[in-house]
Amino acid sequence: MFAHKRRLLSYCSSGDAMTTKKGGICINTKNNLQTLMTLAIETAKAGAVRGEVPIGAVLVCAGRVIARAHNMKESLADPTAHAEMLAIRTGAEKLGRWRLGDCQLYVTAEPCVMCMGAIIQARIPLLVYGATEKKFGGVESTAFLGQHPMLPKHMEIYAGICEQECEDLLKEFFEKRRNNNE
Repeated sequence: MFAHKRRLLSYCSSGDAMTTKKGGICINTKNNLQTLMTLAIETAKAGAVRGEVPIGAVLVCAGRVIARAHNMKESLADPTAHAEMLAIRTGAEKLGRWRLGDCQLYVTAEPCVMCMGAIIQARIPLLVYGATEKKFGGVESTAFLGQHPMLPKHMEIYAGICEQECEDLLKEFFEKRRNNNE
């Protein structure tokens, strides 16, 4: 479990309450977390169409979406053009400030160390993500930044929201890529 108020949650499409494979609590009612993750998934799919790894991010402030982005590393030839970074930059620009302490970030995959650094620096108090990223994930998979003392004091992290859909999106993308290279 994460420090502070971090919780591991998942949405059950079946409507039945259950424990996830990671031991998290499963939400059995449709809610805002799932709705916004669905928007992040749609954004990730738009990236996949452009040949980008399908990761989408949605930044919300005062109950409205202020930024959406998908990975653009290939399109921009920029290793920092991750969905989270692009959404945070766009949101900060729209709001005219770098402190995003009243915003929430929804991402289809566990943010990497670079993106977690940006989330921490922007003071984003709520992070919601879908799939665990075993190779590059910086929250709970590699660097454990979900437990870092630099996190905002009241930060909450919800992992595993729409997890299966997010995992399937990545899996299908990489399967197609491998099949096209054969």
